[in-house]
Amino acid sequence: MEQTMATTSMAKTVMVPAQATKQTLKPKLRAEGIDMAFTRDGTSVPVLENVKLEVHEGEFVCLLGPSGCGKSTLLNVIAGFLSPTHGQVLIDGEAVRGPDPRRIFVFQERGVFPWLTVEGNIGFGLFKLSKKERAERIAHYITLVGLQGFEKAYPQELSGGMKQRLEVARALAVNPDMLFLDEPFGALDSITRLIMRRELLRIWEAERKTIIFVTHDIEEAVQLSDRVVVMSARPAKIQRVVEIDIAHPRDISSSRYLELRDGIFEQIGLAHKV
Repeated sequence: MEQTMATTSMAKTVMVPAQATKQTLKPKLRAEGIDMAFTRDGTSVPVLENVKLEVHEGEFVCLLGPSGCGKSTLLNVIAGFLSPTHGQVLIDGEAVRGPDPRRIFVFQERGVFPWLTVEGNIGFGLFKLSKKERAERIAHYITLVGLQGFEKAYPQELSGGMKQRLEVARALAVNPDMLFLDEPFGALDSITRLIMRRELLRIWEAERKTIIFVTHDIEEAVQLSDRVVVMSARPAKIQRVVEIDIAHPRDISSSRYLELRDGIFEQIGLAHKV
């Protein structure tokens, strides 16, 4: 029977049955025994070791681990940008052989086109739509991410948070099957990060896309995700999968939130003390 990890106290993490709905669903994504090594100066450097993971339709899953552990490498393997040394990734039962336009990757460095307006950026991948459909799609996502009034603005006229909203809107506008986000809020100040977490959750609840989100921020992972995949130091293995059994919006001062957060801190060998 499929199981997930749920933290039940600050002292330990225990196995609990997954939700019944997940037991009966076929996984959207399955990573099967992923090993990944790079060659550096003629020496093989292992990065991932026997990574096994399942993600279901509409889930928001965070990959969490220390900087440099291999989280982004795993995301690039899942997205098809890298081929694993061993193992395979299946999406909808088909092996991932390379990038797919149905699955959009939002990189850590913002990738909006500086020579295009907000409208131009969001509409960039919509060339197959009619002019009317394109305009409607652009208007929908401008409203969804709260950029009304900035339709004709260029990226250099936007704040960091607005640029990040624009990139999310551009990714969603092509109606992707899945979204892969690699520390998309890493360059933002702390207040803007909090705002963007709230905005991403609002968008996810409206669109219900399957999201895999890389972060090294425990607070961010517990605030956002359905499940937190805790990875070890390199070569990265999956140490625990923690189910975040708190409804959105989450009260970050609640006892359950603090219990889950502190359990993850303990799992990675850090005590969360002021």
